[in-house]
Amino acid sequence: MEKNLFENARDAVNRFTQRGGRQSAASQQDMEAARQAIQSAYSQCSQQEKQQLQQLEQQMEAHHNNLQ
Repeated sequence: MEKNLFENARDAVNRFTQRGGRQSAASQQDMEAARQAIQSAYSQCSQQEKQQLQQLEQQMEAHHNNLQ
């Protein structure tokens, strides 16, 4: 079975947040991919999943801020 958009978003955020070290072009690409995946998922998910997507966005932003 193909992954749904919510799972894709969660995986993209995990890829971004699991990257160690300083900010690089690759982590910037991971962050942009995660943002796009989250936006895509919003259109096709339940209210509970939307709340989880908001938490993923916050997690991603906190990680991004820690890299700076």
